[in-house]
Parts: sequence; C-alpha cells; structure tokens
Amino acid sequence: MKNAPFSSISRLTPLLRAGLISGVVVAVAAYPLVAIGGLGAKAGADAVKDKATAIQGSSPAQTTYVYASDGKTLLTTFYEEHRKYTPLSEMSPNIQQAIVASEDSRFYKHNGVDAKGVARAFVANRQAGGVSQGASTLTMQYVRMASRDSAKTPAEALQATEQTALRKVREMRMAIDLEKQLTKPQILERYLNAAYFGHRAYGIYSASEIFFSKTPKDLTPVEAATLAGLVKSPSEYDPASSDQKAATERRNYVISRMRDMGYLSPDAAAAAQAEPIRLKLSSPPNDCVSLPKELNSWGFFCDYLKNWWSTQPAFGENRLEREDRLTRGGYRIVTTIDPKIQKIADEQVQSREAIGSPFAHGLVLVEPGTGRVKAMAVNRNYSLDLSENYPNSNPALRGKIKGNYPNTVAPLLGGGTVPGYQAGSTFKMFTMLAALDAGMPLSTAFDSPHRFTTIYPDGSGGPTDCGGFWCPSNASGAMTGRHAMWSGFGKSVNTYFVQLEQKVGADRVVRLAERLGLRWRTEVDRRQASPDNARKWGAFTLGVSDATPLEMANAYAAIAADGQYCDTIPVLSITNPDGSPAMYKTASGLEREAAKPRCRQEVSADAARAATDAARCPTGDTPARGGCGGWSTADSVRGTVGRPVAGKTGTTDSTRSAWFVGYTPELAAASFIADPDNPFNAVGDGQSNKPIDTAASALKAALKDQPVRQFTPPSDAITG
Repeated sequence: MKNAPFSSISRLTPLLRAGLISGVVVAVAAYPLVAIGGLGAKAGADAVKDKATAIQGSSPAQTTYVYASDGKTLLTTFYEEHRKYTPLSEMSPNIQQAIVASEDSRFYKHNGVDAKGVARAFVANRQAGGVSQGASTLTMQYVRMASRDSAKTPAEALQATEQTALRKVREMRMAIDLEKQLTKPQILERYLNAAYFGHRAYGIYSASEIFFSKTPKDLTPVEAATLAGLVKSPSEYDPASSDQKAATERRNYVISRMRDMGYLSPDAAAAAQAEPIRLKLSSPPNDCVSLPKELNSWGFFCDYLKNWWSTQPAFGENRLEREDRLTRGGYRIVTTIDPKIQKIADEQVQSREAIGSPFAHGLVLVEPGTGRVKAMAVNRNYSLDLSENYPNSNPALRGKIKGNYPNTVAPLLGGGTVPGYQAGSTFKMFTMLAALDAGMPLSTAFDSPHRFTTIYPDGSGGPTDCGGFWCPSNASGAMTGRHAMWSGFGKSVNTYFVQLEQKVGADRVVRLAERLGLRWRTEVDRRQASPDNARKWGAFTLGVSDATPLEMANAYAAIAADGQYCDTIPVLSITNPDGSPAMYKTASGLEREAAKPRCRQEVSADAARAATDAARCPTGDTPARGGCGGWSTADSVRGTVGRPVAGKTGTTDSTRSAWFVGYTPELAAASFIADPDNPFNAVGDGQSNKPIDTAASALKAALKDQPVRQFTPPSDAITG
C-alpha cells in the first residue's frame, strides 16, 4: 500500500503535463500591472517567492541515451518528453535572436514583466471583449513551463496553467522574483530547453534534431525562425504538415521581427523570406522496440537492461519510480554490449538455427570477475508485431495464441519473467562445486553402475521408481565403472553424481546454485527448492529445474573467476545530465557508483579451480591433475576454441532441450536450444551439437588475437 500514491497519481502527472502542453490556451493579461500588488498578496507573497526559488533549481525531463560499450554506437533512447539540455553556448545566435524577436522583443529591457505589454494587452482585450492579445514575457512563459513540468500531482499541473487572473498575477510575481535570481542568458537558456515545438520535440535540441537533423549550434536564420515560430502554436504552424502556408507565414513574421530588431539586414531578411522551408525530418528512437533495423537483435539485451534498471534502488523506491527516472532523468548509459562480440553471437546462432524455426537457439556471453554481459543473441526478431507469426507448437494453445517465432519480445535469454528451460547435466557443476567447497577432493570416487537406487523418494511408478525410491540410470552402458570427479564430469555419469549429491546433501547443492544466481520461477521449482523439500530433491543434480542462459553463463563465470560471483550487470557507466556518475547508498550507508560491478566470494578459490580442472574433461582439454577416462561429451570444443577451456553439456529426457555452458579465464558462454512454447516438443539428438558448436565458435572468434591465458591449477590438498 505504501507505493499506491505513486502508482495512481505520479504516473498520471506526466500525461496531464503533456496534455496541458498541447491543449491548453494560456491565460492572457486581464488586469493592468497595478493589480499585481493586491492579488499577489492574496496569492501569498511568501509562497510565490518560495515557488520561484524552487523553479530556479528545477530541471525539465530529459532524454536518456543508451550506447554500446564503445560509447559511440547508439542503441536507443528513452523519453517521455524528448529533450536534451543544451547550454546557450552550444546554440546558434540565430535561434536566440529568433525566439526573442518572436516571443518577447523587450526581453532584455524588462524585469520579468513588461509593463507596456500588460497595459497594451489589457486595453486590447477590453476593446475586443475577449482574448485578443497576451502579455506573457519569456520569463513568464518559462515560469509557466517550469511550474507545469515540476508538478508532482495533477492538481499542481492544472494550477500551473489554469486560465485565471490569479494564476496570471502569481506568474508575474514569480517572474519578477526569478529575474532577481537568474541572469537574462540563464533564463533564455532554460526557456529554449523547456519550450515545446511539436512532433514530440521538447527543447531546442530535439526540435533541431527532429525537424532539421542537426544540432542547435548549426541552425541557420531561416531554420531558427521556423522553429521560433512554432512555440506559439505547434500544431497550427507545423512545417511538416502537407500545407506549409501557415508555417511559412509565421516564419516570415519572425524574420520580419528579426529584421526590425537589427538581427538581420533588410537584404538578408528578404532573401530568407524567399526561401522555401526545407525540412530534414528524423524520428528519434524510443524504447527497445525502436532500435535501428540493423541492430534489431540487440533488442533482447535492451529489454534485459530495462528489467535490470527497474530492480535498482539507485533509481527510485519502486519499479514505477525507476521507470519514470529512466524516461525523464537524462542519463547517458554506456552498456556492456560489445558490438564485435554481439555480431559474432548473432552470426553463430542464426547460422545454425533460422529465425523462422520454432526452436529457440540462443547464446549469452558474460565476463568473469565483473558479471558484465557482453552479448545476448537468439534466433528471433525483437518485435511487438505478432500478426505474421507461425501457429503455436503447443497443441493446447494452437489457434488461441500465436507462436513466439519469428517475432517476440519475450525475454527468452533471461533477465525477465520467462522461467527458462531445463538445463540437464549442466547442473552437475553445482553438485561437484558443493562437494569441493565442503572439503571433498577431486579424487572422490564411486563405483557407478548403469542404474543406481538412491535414498531419495520417487513413488511415481515409472521407470525411475525402484520400490518407492528414485533410481536414475546412465545415458550409456559405456559409463559404467569407477569414477572420480574428472571422469565422472567428463563423461556425465548420472550414477556418479547422484552418489556425490547424497554424500554432500541435495539441499547444500540447491543452496549453492542459489548463491551462484539461480532463481526458481515455476511453482514446482519453488516448492522443490524450499527448505523442507530441498534435501529430498535428488533429481536436481540432473538439471530438472528451469534456468536461463543468462543465469547459467554467469554461474559458470563465477567459477572462471576463482569463485567470485558477480551479479549480472548490463552497464559500464551511468552518467547524470551534469556529467557526474549516478550513485546510490548501500545498506551500510556508503555511496557507490550504480554501474560498478557487485561481486562477492561465494566459494573458495581452490574449490573453483578444482571444479575448473574437472570441467576441462568434457571439452577435450587436458586437466592439470587427474585423468578424463579416455573420452568426453564435447571433445571438439578444445580444438575449436584453440585455448584452455572448461565446460559442460546438458540434455534433458528425450533431448527436449540441449545445452552447453563453457568458459575460458576471459569469457563465459551459455548456449541452448529448446521450444519455449512447448517444452515437450523435443529438439532431438541431432540438434544437441548446435549449442556446443555455437558456444565454442563464439568463444574462438570473440577471443581472437587476445593473449592465451591459462587456468590456475588447484592445490594438492583439494586434488586428493
């Protein structure tokens, strides 16, 4: 209930502000200047002065810009009002002169209220018997805009623009007070950054960009006059409309005023008025669905960025506040996505499984020691348009809901609400790591028959039920024999790992997986992972729980980083509009950068190194200590990557999904193939090599030309 007021009121206020900008006619002067004193007292002089001071420190909503890791490649922007604050020094004198000529020719002579203008408007309106002329100075207009933009509630927003004499007088008093606190250039700068020019262009930067595809410093007199003419009535004088007559007449009026004020010579003004309006329209992207076409596949990473942002206390007390800050805060976000690695990931994924396939084939790459996400690729178009999608592969949903291919915005790779996919034997890593962290050496050995009856209950009556106890079997009879961790992991021997799990405790395995970032999103997984049931969850070691590629890549990255787990993070830097880094306070009261990696030691370095040594066996690599037993499940990986590499394959019953998670000291990769719509739609054994080949080839290409780094061998004590 604590967040209800924000949800119901604060989110409404920006919409109301937008409506007021486009639909409310500003009140005109209804009283002569001498009325300011009397009505001002009624309004509360102190309150007016306080409001003027508050406005001085306020800033309008600004656009957030999001870049790739190079700090140059623009992914997208987020905005409620497209605006980028621009100093007056970065604006052409032409636009400064044009706005003064158009809106307030006596701007540099009055003290916030133009007495002559008020008197003139009062007489004209009395004679006309209605609204015929206004008297708002640039300062008064800015006061109105700032009051509206800084409104926290709908009532404040309405009060800022209500068509009453009281509002007008209050505005005058505030303008006078503001001119005592700010210089004329400061007021002009703020005005030009707050004004609305139509076409969702708020402020001169966005107006220059949207109408002329240039920055404010490059505006010509003709372009400046065109934009200045829009402020009075953006829709009536819209130069992008089919009929430019009204826009041209308004522009020519502004040019005439610039001539009269000496800003343009008569000849220059005549030449300018003879020119047609030449627009170069652009449409700035907004949100993840607006990425450039060539960067469409980056939309899934962008979606992950949004979800991450909404969980960060640095940007608000709740999800709605954080989303509001993203669209109004004017941040410069440099993300972790590496254009080179993302391109490699896209190529590797799409070359093996077409975008039109019902099977989702994806790849995530994470940097060990930081948790920075370098790439997220999946064989889908990031799009809200599902109209041409194929039928759903789930018979229960066919004809009711379209399939998720080729278009979707579902977070298939992680970072959202999608529970993920059963990850099979990749979960054996958690059992091995829990055992190592508990002090068991790599040499821990068991006789591993083809089938083994465990201590864990079953009762299903199926092939894994042996008298009420769970009795899994190996995938092949060739796995039967005595194994230590190296060969047990390299050959993926089920009956070895259920014995290891029994010895360390299934609940300890589950808890270690949680420490390395796994979360339970289905009711079944949450129930099984509960403290009461985790100790009986024997099948956990075989990967019956759902996991996302993002989670698995990051969990294995922690092992590559000698047991240091880092929360996944999509940003390298987050900069406030003033250039300072975005900060937040920790629970202990310390300030730290919002973009700084958050890491902690979750397992001992020696345990992680030992796990890595055993994890070299599945890839065809050579461990520093033990032997792999002669063969492995993904022995092509070492030859493909061309450098030390560890990892693990994973398949589920009937190969409904297939996985490979691998890592070098520099990079961790998780690749999968499955049907998100129908988990019973088996990808088949023929598809199981695709994640292996995709991840291995991506690691090779991403690390090309980088120095080869070796894994640190485990100690003799943990080797056994």
